[in-house]
Amino acid sequence: MSNGQYSSSLEPVISMSHLHRIYHLAGEDIHAVNDVTLDIWPQQMSAIVGRSGSGKTTLLNLIAGLDEPTEGEVWVLGRNLTQMNERQRLDLRLKQLGFIFQSFGLMPLLTARENVGVPLRMRSFAPGEREDRVMEALDWVGLADRAHHRPYELSGGEQQRVAIARALAEDPELVLADEPTGQLDTRTGRRILDLLRRLVEERGVTLLIVTHDPQVMAEADIVHELRDGALVETRIKEGVEVPGVA
Repeated sequence: MSNGQYSSSLEPVISMSHLHRIYHLAGEDIHAVNDVTLDIWPQQMSAIVGRSGSGKTTLLNLIAGLDEPTEGEVWVLGRNLTQMNERQRLDLRLKQLGFIFQSFGLMPLLTARENVGVPLRMRSFAPGEREDRVMEALDWVGLADRAHHRPYELSGGEQQRVAIARALAEDPELVLADEPTGQLDTRTGRRILDLLRRLVEERGVTLLIVTHDPQVMAEADIVHELRDGALVETRIKEGVEVPGVA
């Protein structure tokens, strides 16, 4: 399931080169991201890990085009974010990226079906196609029978599955997930992680997760560890092939 706009298995989906993000606070320079260079390859589950304050969320914001680097470049789906204006970055986020958040990000007064349909409304999909995409996505995450329930009528795990369905309905090439298991108990987190793995294996999605969850670290194909804003280690799961790495 791919919209075909960027589908090269020989090029990274995300490429960062000597990336810096420096904040000036109380006369002091804070290096939230410090000279990070790394690639994220297609159709894999990659994780960026590190303690609180390590820079992983700042790095995710740079990848999403929600923040701009002080130095360096970020390429996403073959496009240089640092040479795009805000309207172009917004268009990229809307049409080619999916997002999954720790806090689920659901609108409390909307049903599951309506929440999943919000991004499709923003893209002006015709009602018939929008409804087909919404129900197909809810069925894929096993929540077709909960389509008319509002978030407060759903468990935490069900709310996160609605959030995954919302990302899936957009048919993204790349999904960015910020602590997607962070508010869930271990058992429910495992179920969500299994669903995210299916996104990669069955839908051909590239998944990048920011996390400190040991379950996610163990499941990910590649783990990039940050410390004080710098990349300190990359671990590749046995059997996973990465271009350019023997």
